[in-house]
Amino acid sequence: MVKIVEVLPSQADLISRSLDLVSEKITEAIALRGICTIALSGGSTPKALYEAIATQNLPWEKIHVFWGDERYVPPDHPDSNQKMARQAWLDRVNIPSSNIHPMPTAADNPAADAGQHESELREFFSYSAGELPIFDIVLLGMGDDGHTASLFPHTEALQVSDRLVTVGNKDGQPRLTFTVPLINNARNVVFIVAGANKQAALAQVFAPEADAMTYPARLIQPQGQLWWLLDESAAKNLNLVTSEP
Repeated sequence: MVKIVEVLPSQADLISRSLDLVSEKITEAIALRGICTIALSGGSTPKALYEAIATQNLPWEKIHVFWGDERYVPPDHPDSNQKMARQAWLDRVNIPSSNIHPMPTAADNPAADAGQHESELREFFSYSAGELPIFDIVLLGMGDDGHTASLFPHTEALQVSDRLVTVGNKDGQPRLTFTVPLINNARNVVFIVAGANKQAALAQVFAPEADAMTYPARLIQPQGQLWWLLDESAAKNLNLVTSEP
């Protein structure tokens, strides 16, 4: 794993740097493998990034979009990560509908929908049971409780290692989420974190020793590159190493 930490002066600079990095990794993946697979996160900070990506001139037909997690709501619900990304980015560019791979939420059975999406991932990536797909880019945020994707503190989803997609739980509300092993198999994992309310959790995530069950973002240790892009408000008072092999 290669870990790279960058602190940007403002949230606007954070979005600008995130746009440059994601565009670079998309271009790199397409040059090497002919397509790029990217998994999106929800939240207000990624929304600004998606709006910026929508202004770019990228080969949309070669980009396949997934989600790292999804609230268990219909796709037209205000809380839907899919809806947010479509409005901010996907509906504004000429990307083929077949290149968009949302998590299903219509079965009234989160576990069944998680299993369906896992089958869809295996079919798309042509990986058999026991193997893990490799995403080019997984975008992640982090909550002020240290959660990422829908991997919340002290929940069963944190320890699922035999599936690609599982059911997360937020205050009794189910969500679908990539599992830790799937995220960690990515070529590039990019955390985008802004705001002073993230300082306490970041201190634990970056600490030499802390409980990963309490701060799940610590579990994300990908086989490829791990990027932490932070604004100054989030990174304040952290003793950061800017990069490490």
